[in-house]
Amino acid sequence: MTPLLMGSVTRIADLPEWPFPFEKVDHEAWRSGDYVVAEVLPRASLTEQFELPSGRTCTPLAGDLLVGALARRAATLEATGSFENVEADGLMHCLTGAGCMGLATSKSRFSKPFLPLRYRGHVMRGGRTVNMSDFAPEPSDTPYAIPTVLLVGTSMSAGKTYAGRVAVRQLKELGHTVVGAKLTGAGRWHDTLSFKDAGADFTFDFIDAGLPTTVVTPEEYRAAIGPLLSRIAETGATAAVIEAGASPLEPYNGGELVRMLGSSVAYTILAASDPYAVVGILDAWGRKVDLVTGPASNTLAGVELVHTLTGLPALDLPDIHTHESLRQRLAKAIGIRGQA
Repeated sequence: MTPLLMGSVTRIADLPEWPFPFEKVDHEAWRSGDYVVAEVLPRASLTEQFELPSGRTCTPLAGDLLVGALARRAATLEATGSFENVEADGLMHCLTGAGCMGLATSKSRFSKPFLPLRYRGHVMRGGRTVNMSDFAPEPSDTPYAIPTVLLVGTSMSAGKTYAGRVAVRQLKELGHTVVGAKLTGAGRWHDTLSFKDAGADFTFDFIDAGLPTTVVTPEEYRAAIGPLLSRIAETGATAAVIEAGASPLEPYNGGELVRMLGSSVAYTILAASDPYAVVGILDAWGRKVDLVTGPASNTLAGVELVHTLTGLPALDLPDIHTHESLRQRLAKAIGIRGQA
């Protein structure tokens, strides 16, 4: 029997043991989030990693079958692609290690090669296709009102997740029960697991809402994330660290997320690639930011230039000596658990 590997986008699903039914479906009926089976094609490179439901990664072999989800990706620094671009030959790629599948349409010369695939069919159950949304949380009336540290960036790979890990740890030091979540971006469980490693009591991401990536319409995004926010609210957490992947201006619905969080946002950390990018995001986004981190703050010169250009404070959070300052800022914004 041909080996089959499931991507981490399947971790919310109760798919049966392999082998299970799959069959080809007309392209016109394909939807974002459909679970599909694809065959790994021969390639020169063996550097591509595939993330399993456990969070572990492996290197698939040619001929292996993978289960992933049809998806779109629009990463400014790495690649773009979509299941909508797949043609009759069924050739496509693993657009993220988690198993987001579609045909790549552009790739940065600095990015690793994509895992080449051929579509073999949709996962079927009871004569119908299986979609990630089938396993999304049911709507709830519980409002989201957890005091939230919002992580945004000037781009992907600007240091948001690292800043989130530090923020989670400082909130735990302040006595809070903490949720760590990544609610926009492209499917990859590694970032969310890192919040757990930092001490978060609960972790979530948009895959829990039934989305392989958040490159969907604003209406689809709100319909999926609304019930997930209610589920997060029901944890009883006293503080949350929520990351908006990429930047709030990219087509991942970061702006929609911020609007949905509303007044729950108590503190906003901007991870920036350089001081001038801070100016750009403030001007284009038009929202208040409390703190800057990321490569923009790697040196004292960067910290000073951020302040000169914007008046904002900046901390080099990879430097442990800055953590006490962040803890004090979070205590002021969110409070110390157990103190009135």
